[in-house]
Amino acid sequence: HKPWGRDTLALLRAGPFRRYLIGTSISDTGTWMQIMAQGWIMSTLTDKAIMLGMVNFAAGLPMLFLTMFGGSAADRFDKRKILVWTQVVQIALALALGLLIYTGRVQIWHIIVVAGLLGVAFAFEHPALSALVPELVKHEEIAAAVALDRGVFHCSRLVGPSVAGIVVAVWGAATAFFANAFTFVALIVALLSLPPRVLGSQEEEEKRASGFKDGFRYVRGDKPSLAMVGMIASMTVFIFPSVSVMMPLYVRDVLLLGPAQLGYLMAASAVGSVIGAVALVSIPRPRRLAGMTAAAIFVMLSVLVLSRVHGFGFAAAALVVTSFGLSLIFGLSNTIVQERAPAYLRGRVSAVMGLSFFGLMPLTGLGVTSVADIVGMRTALFASAIGYGVTALFILSRIGGALNETPVNLSTPAPEAATAAS
Repeated sequence: HKPWGRDTLALLRAGPFRRYLIGTSISDTGTWMQIMAQGWIMSTLTDKAIMLGMVNFAAGLPMLFLTMFGGSAADRFDKRKILVWTQVVQIALALALGLLIYTGRVQIWHIIVVAGLLGVAFAFEHPALSALVPELVKHEEIAAAVALDRGVFHCSRLVGPSVAGIVVAVWGAATAFFANAFTFVALIVALLSLPPRVLGSQEEEEKRASGFKDGFRYVRGDKPSLAMVGMIASMTVFIFPSVSVMMPLYVRDVLLLGPAQLGYLMAASAVGSVIGAVALVSIPRPRRLAGMTAAAIFVMLSVLVLSRVHGFGFAAAALVVTSFGLSLIFGLSNTIVQERAPAYLRGRVSAVMGLSFFGLMPLTGLGVTSVADIVGMRTALFASAIGYGVTALFILSRIGGALNETPVNLSTPAPEAATAAS
């Protein structure tokens, strides 16, 4: 196992992967700018928490129903074309919402409709993007490529909202939407520069065209992949609604603080995620189970701390630890699933992974927020932490050392590795 820097940064010499990473870093930063500006606009239009839930629900509903079709499309058709079209749709939506804000005509239903249309685009974008990254590198480099991709995503999450804060203050919220529309161009240019996928055998190409049930069938039959889908689902059910959807309410009602501190807490969360993405590469294969178990315990304990603290400093520290653990588990789960999946199924398997996160998110978000309304935020956080700890540790104890094994297909070179060299 080579040290972090040399092994991972060597990947940046692979031209296609480097171009993709530059494009996605610019585009992700724009997306986080828009998310931040949209939250700000929402807070000026309503003070009802259920409306925030509605926007999440509108975005998540298409993902619930369309992600598996997106996965099938990613396996069957040219991923680059799918991704270019999804970027074009997102440019149009960012410009439309930006214009509505600029002219002062924006209403809540506009934001909910745009969120729903973005959800449709994302249902096709996510499986194609997840399955594209392993095609740009050699098979044994997938773990490092996933880690770099996650690291870039979380860095943009750090930079985007802070840039948006300045942009919104100086030029108004509409500018953040226009800027986001512009950043998609960087990813489109990168995508158009990528080489086409090398075709596999006739049998493999036929398997690409089979339906999305094959994705479910594969995950059900591969115990480590099924366990990883379970790990993501347990985070989505217990942790994400508590620490992301409800964070504005936690800051306002539990810590009794304002929007500035909410911004700092979001930054603390992003810092934890970046550290988790960096740590991801330093976990050798034989330590994956141990790393994941430790991360799950960290998440449980830090959310328990969140449910009890009163001061901003302790809450920020607990959030750094929570995000570190979540980022590590997310990255390791993704790596294990992508390494194990056959190339012709990767889009559909990515879609099953996406479903366990994006598909469940709108439902669990509404569920956990209503529980918090009944029993109070602190009790809801406490219950979430215990529920997550029990579920995650049960899954990991059942799967055991299988997580540390080298998958069979790592010993045979992938057909895509040929393109990675070009």
